[in-house]
Amino acid sequence: MDGRVEFIGECVTITEHSDPNICGMSGIIIDETRETVTIKSKGYRKIISKRPGKFLFENGELLGSKIAYRPQDRIKKVKI
Repeated sequence: MDGRVEFIGECVTITEHSDPNICGMSGIIIDETRETVTIKSKGYRKIISKRPGKFLFENGELLGSKIAYRPQDRIKKVKI
């Protein structure tokens, strides 16, 4: 997956994270900041830090450290 795409509205699963309670969580990304994504799943919203995680999208997997930019800046900076 290309890290330069818009993530809001994408389905995602957290495959690895420094917080073991978050591993395996999945849902739809409803908001994104430079350091976090907000996931909605089963009626709850969870704010998740990007940097210590690995995110699985339908088109592939990305390391959180590679996408830890503001959405509007990520297009210029991400190198996969």
